[in-house]
Amino acid sequence: MLAIPQLAAQQPRPTVWEAPAVEIQGLVKTFGGTRALNGLDLCVGRGEIYGFLGPNGAGKTTAIRILTGLTRPDAGRARVAGSDVARHPVAAKCHLGVVSQHVNLDADLTVRESLELHGILHGMPKRLRKQRIDELLAFAELEDRAHSLARTLSGGMKRRVTIIRALLHQPEILLLDEPTVGLDPQTRRRLWDLVRSIHREGVTVLLTTHYIEEAEVLCHRVGILDRGQLIEEGQPLQLLEELGEHAVDVPSDSGTRSFFFTSREAALVFLHKAGGEASVRRTHLEDLFLQRTGRRVTG
Repeated sequence: MLAIPQLAAQQPRPTVWEAPAVEIQGLVKTFGGTRALNGLDLCVGRGEIYGFLGPNGAGKTTAIRILTGLTRPDAGRARVAGSDVARHPVAAKCHLGVVSQHVNLDADLTVRESLELHGILHGMPKRLRKQRIDELLAFAELEDRAHSLARTLSGGMKRRVTIIRALLHQPEILLLDEPTVGLDPQTRRRLWDLVRSIHREGVTVLLTTHYIEEAEVLCHRVGILDRGQLIEEGQPLQLLEELGEHAVDVPSDSGTRSFFFTSREAALVFLHKAGGEASVRRTHLEDLFLQRTGRRVTG
């Protein structure tokens, strides 16, 4: 995969998260009688890939909508690159590239036309638009589909178009809301490579997902959301080490129970004692979510 194109005049971006890119303090949002966010606090550093992990309805998309100015919170504050989203929405949006959960390409526009329209809406000069579009089409390996209508693209191609469209105006922060939902495993992994390439150039990535493997593979840190609150946060490996790196699943008439161990040796000793259909495996983030909430992320 090619390195994501940068302009010579652009200042180099930090490669470590020494300063906040996204700050959320006490966000509350209620829809009817349902509280989607319940005092959410979050800080994402510059140059970080941060994952929001949780099932549908946990509050992930609501938080993204508030950060992009599409939804106003009932209480609390959100900042993007230091700009208050409610008070200075235009300044905040200048720092953001957004890929929504649902593909929102105009079916009757070609790939290039969709990118051109995005550049025009962001006030990009014609010469710069053409340069960036050519570079990003090459970056995403979509040069041969530049003049194809969006309706003719596969699901994976549409996702790649929405991602490079979000990058066209050179944002510092990329928000990805369930970017691989509905894609086959091979296409999903190809998009993971694209996200890694984007991050290597210093772009901060805030990713929402309910795919366990996606969070474990891509993210430096994850925040586990449940009912609008952040209930756990940390590096994936660190969180799993605290839980226990090995699990023994013991089936019974009332359901499967999992027991966690810090070493494989201890897990095997327990497995031998449990007998029957018990099995040993590595733990994953869904185990942690289930321990904390009693629910599965994918449920």
